[in-house]
Amino acid sequence: MQTAPAPVIVAIDGPSGTGKSSTSKAVAAKLGLRYLDTGAQYRALTWWMLSHGTDVDDPAAVAAAAGRPDIVSGTDPADPTITADGADASGPIRTKEVTDAVSAVSAVPEVRERITALQRAIATEAPGGIVVEGRDIGTTVLPDADLKVFLTASPEARAARRSGELKGAEATDLAATRAALLQRDTADSSRKTSPLKKADDAVEVDTTDLTLEQVIECVVTLVEDKQQAR
Repeated sequence: MQTAPAPVIVAIDGPSGTGKSSTSKAVAAKLGLRYLDTGAQYRALTWWMLSHGTDVDDPAAVAAAAGRPDIVSGTDPADPTITADGADASGPIRTKEVTDAVSAVSAVPEVRERITALQRAIATEAPGGIVVEGRDIGTTVLPDADLKVFLTASPEARAARRSGELKGAEATDLAATRAALLQRDTADSSRKTSPLKKADDAVEVDTTDLTLEQVIECVVTLVEDKQQAR
């Protein structure tokens, strides 16, 4: 009799534009796992603060507001939802205003403590396993994850992908997008609390010259190998 694959927790980290979200959702869907976009949680909290008059450039104000909204993440990879105090945040969190503010908000220790606890609870309670994507999953949130993957890509490739995601008034030229990505990298990598970095035991996958399908297949193989080993 064939046994079900062992539950597995997969941490996928990396900067913006590496194909992290598309890869994570597809891998989870292919393997019947749950999916969590941790960046959406920080964005939802940032959106809520902007909507409620919190000065996001004031760490003390951000810290004071960090525990106020109820952030709820749906973990279906086919329809990953995110709400803040019951309001659908999936659209608003992708605006330039939120993008420009999220690094400052997420650098506040009280914010990271609150969201990290939420992420750990979701991951440990996921039936059958989960793919969790973010920037500090393998290093801070889930250091004991069964598999850690760190996606990278050249700044040029990342800028091209990111520009392709932007629509209408949000669209910008490649040079500006590249500069914004590098600025975000610097902010995320240099923050004192849970900086963006590769875990020592993570498998690094450079997606610069790979199609999305190739990246997905690579990560699926890594997960299946880990499940079989267990």
